[in-house]
Amino acid sequence: MDEATTFTAFQGAQRLITGTRREVLTFLKTRASSGASVLVFEDATGRTVDFNLRGELQEVLDREAPEPTRPGPGRPKLGVVAREVTLLPRHWDWLESQPNGVSAALRRLIDEARKANPAAERRRLASQRADRFLMVVGGDLPGAEDASRALYAGDEATFDALVQAWPADLREHVRYLAAGAFGEETPA
Repeated sequence: MDEATTFTAFQGAQRLITGTRREVLTFLKTRASSGASVLVFEDATGRTVDFNLRGELQEVLDREAPEPTRPGPGRPKLGVVAREVTLLPRHWDWLESQPNGVSAALRRLIDEARKANPAAERRRLASQRADRFLMVVGGDLPGAEDASRALYAGDEATFDALVQAWPADLREHVRYLAAGAFGEETPA
C-alpha cells in the first residue's frame, strides 16, 4: 500500500481532512459524526473511495490500511492483476512472436507509450482526476459542466472564473486536482 497516496474527505462542501489512508481512517472513525454523509476521494485519481468503518479503530486500520510487511524470500509480489484483453488474431500473432512473451510485450508497449509524451500524459491524468471529482460534487454547482469543458480544453482562465463562486473548500480542492491540466506540476 502506497503511503504517499493522499485522500480527502468532504462533508457536503466542507473539507474535513486530507491525509494518508491511515490518517483519514483514524479521523473518520474517531471524529467524524456518524449520521452525516462523508465522501472520501483518492487525490491521485479523483475517484471516490468507500471504507468499511465497522468495528473498532484497530480493526478498521488492519482491514483497510494494513501495515506494510517485510517481504520474505522468493519472488516479490508485483501487484499483477489478471484481466481479459480482446485482440484480433493478427495482434495475437504479433504479440506471441515477441521476446519474453505476450505479457512482457504488452507491458513494454504501455511503458513506451507512457514515456512518449509525459507532459501530455500528466495533463490528461490531471484533467481526468479533477473531472471525476467534479462529476461527484459539481452537480448543483453553477458552471460545473462548463468548468469541465474548460478543464479538458486547458483553458485555465475560464476554469478559474467558473469555479470562483463555489464554496472555498470545493474550489480549492478542484483547483489542486486540476493543476497539472494547465501545465503546472500535478499532485501525487
